[in-house]
Amino acid sequence: MLTVSLLAKHFGGFTALDDVSFEVRQGEILGLIGPNGSGKTTLFNCVIRFRGEEIVGLAPNAICHRGIARTFQIPRPFRKLPILDNVALAAHYGRNTRSTEAQARGRAREVLELVGLPADADASTAILGAAGLKKLELARALATDPQLLLADESLGGLDPGEMAG
Repeated sequence: MLTVSLLAKHFGGFTALDDVSFEVRQGEILGLIGPNGSGKTTLFNCVIRFRGEEIVGLAPNAICHRGIARTFQIPRPFRKLPILDNVALAAHYGRNTRSTEAQARGRAREVLELVGLPADADASTAILGAAGLKKLELARALATDPQLLLADESLGGLDPGEMAG
């Protein structure tokens, strides 16, 4: 599904990635482990082919339509939208762009339950702490029904109690 072969990335004289190679098959889970600054996020930014198709230069929604979802280290929800609408928007614009508003909201409720967040239609993102925002970020990615999920620092910045919740 995803093959990275001899990937290298340099920023001036700094080598962020040097001959990185790996493969992810359908159904596999692969974790990238390393200290801050070791190139994990840079590697995500360098993915150029998925299922044999080049994705360089495609808009984020076009990449999403091809089956890739991504979370980011710092969640940035749509603050003016309720929690449910944040996830419903992702569901509506995910791989199945033909979903109705009712279908997208139904999918959003399913995913919110899965990650342990309230599906109250009016609940504001302002009620969410750091752990809740990370869960919302994951819910938005999962709502797109991805074939490949790139989760960047999903537990970063959380204490053990927040990770368990």
